[in-house]
Order: sequence, then structure tokens, then C-alpha cells
Amino acid sequence: MIPAAFDYLAPTTVEEALSALSQHGDDAKIMAGGQSLLPVLRMRLNAPEVVIDLGRIDSLRGVRDDGDAIVIGAMTLHSDVRSDPLVSEHAALLAKAEAELADAQIRHRGTFGGALAHADPAGDLGAPALALGAEFVIAGPGGTRTVSADDFFVDLFETAIGDDEILTEVRIPKHTGWGAHYEKFVRIKHQWAIVAVAATVRTDGGSIAEARVALTNMGSTPVRATAVESALAGASATADGVRAAAEQAAEGTNPPSDLNGSADYRRHLARVLTGRAVVAAAGG
Repeated sequence: MIPAAFDYLAPTTVEEALSALSQHGDDAKIMAGGQSLLPVLRMRLNAPEVVIDLGRIDSLRGVRDDGDAIVIGAMTLHSDVRSDPLVSEHAALLAKAEAELADAQIRHRGTFGGALAHADPAGDLGAPALALGAEFVIAGPGGTRTVSADDFFVDLFETAIGDDEILTEVRIPKHTGWGAHYEKFVRIKHQWAIVAVAATVRTDGGSIAEARVALTNMGSTPVRATAVESALAGASATADGVRAAAEQAAEGTNPPSDLNGSADYRRHLARVLTGRAVVAAAGG
């Protein structure tokens, strides 16, 4: 199908984008990489009068070191996040997840912030951001504010970004030296995750000193597996040592039932994949 007619704006600064958003209000739609928005427009599931393209705002791109955190601009391409040495060194879990996200074409067009703002619970970046304790910097008419990952994901396709606001960057606390793994279960390569597990682990000798684990597509938002994290503290970094903790992975989840599997099937997958992800992360 052909999208309904709309006006196209391409501001070059965040201030210009916010002004356009304020001027057009509910009639406007923000576009980042367009990988989620354009199919929606083509199917006429949404018909904005104005599309505001953030693609020319250079200040929203790039990865930088900021002391105890790395900062990723919202318009940074997935492929650039995946290959950035700062990400690989200090937030390896993100690099692992980006490698599993869609296909090469989408990774070279889609944006890091766009995917997070879209907030699809089956998307591959929400759980890693949650596990890493990311902070989201949001700009609006009154200035900027910072929202923790725990508060950013509100519901299905809904975040803490207001109607008159724009996500500008994401701060990731450094997890230097932590092992990481993103275990994704799909039937066909490059599809949305049926279930996935993001795990990053700090080991001490042969034991797990600290672990952070989050789940993809186990509810209307990414889910932190806090029971697993608590049970892993001090556990042996082996399959046998992790097994009992992984059995708690589905606690507090509300997975969907659809053509890809029932809720019970997803709970089973969460337990199995959590064990695999933690063992792989503990191994480096």
C-alpha cells in the first residue's frame, strides 16, 4: 500500500525538532531510522499529517566515554553500536544483542534510540538496556530529564517519552570486565525473538560474584529476572551451579500466547535459555 499524504520536516538540531513537534502536536510523528514507522505508514495503521525526520541531527549520533558510563546517541546506527570499541569493552552485552538484531540491512538503517523508543517487547535491545541499568536522556520544552531503564518501559509500545519529547541519548554504566551473552530463540533467522535472555556476569575465581539478567518477550515490557540474580550470587560458574537459579527465570513474568508458542512454552524457554546465557556469560 501507499502511505497517506504527509508533510516532511528534517530539522538539523534538537531544538528545531522540539519546536516542530510542539507546533504540530498530535498530527506529527517522529522518525528515527524508519524501520518500524515506514511499514506502519504503508499499511495505513497510522496516518500523521507531518513526519519529523531526526536523521539530519548530527549531535544525536555517536558513542562517547563519560567517566563511569558510555553514552550512545539516539540516532546511532545499530551497526555502529555493534562495532564500537567502547561498547565492546564496557557494555559487551549490547554488542552481543546488536549482533542478533534483525539482518544486516536493518542494522545499517535502524537506530539504537529508535528501537528502544519503539518499545516492542520482542525487540532485542530492551532487555540488555534493562540488565545494564541504562539511563535515558529525554529532551522536551522544559529542558532535559533522565529516566532509569526500570521506569522507561511502561507498557506495550509505550515508554516514558512524552508526546512533546524526544529521546536524545542513552547512558550505559560501564560493566568493564563482565562476561556477557544474549541467548535468542527463533525458528527462522532474523525474526523477532520468541524468547531471549540478556545476561552479564562478573565472576570471581570460579564463582559468580554478581549477575544481571533480563528477559525479552516475557511480558508487555522487558523483564528483569531479579530472583535469578539473587540466586546466582556466589554460585559456581558452571552449568550445574547455574541450573537451580535458572529455574526461577519465569517468576513474575506474563508472557503472551500466540502462533509462536503458548505462555507455558515461553516460561519453559525462559528457564532453559537463562541457564545457557548465564553459563556462556560466565565463561567470558
